[in-house]
Amino acid sequence: MRFLLEVTMGDEALAKDPAGELGRILRYWGGNLRHYALEPGDGAVIHDSEYREVGRWGIDDAT
Repeated sequence: MRFLLEVTMGDEALAKDPAGELGRILRYWGGNLRHYALEPGDGAVIHDSEYREVGRWGIDDAT
């Protein structure tokens, strides 16, 4: 299995403070992952601090 996290950096919040915004995204999703089985097909849309869609994470079955 493989965990993939993709974030588009062109977003306003990410362009203004990339390290701060990515840190917030990683902290949020790091804590939220316990709500998922973490099996292939699991995933969700990622939003910035202004609730704009900036990417997604997912689990696939590739090795």
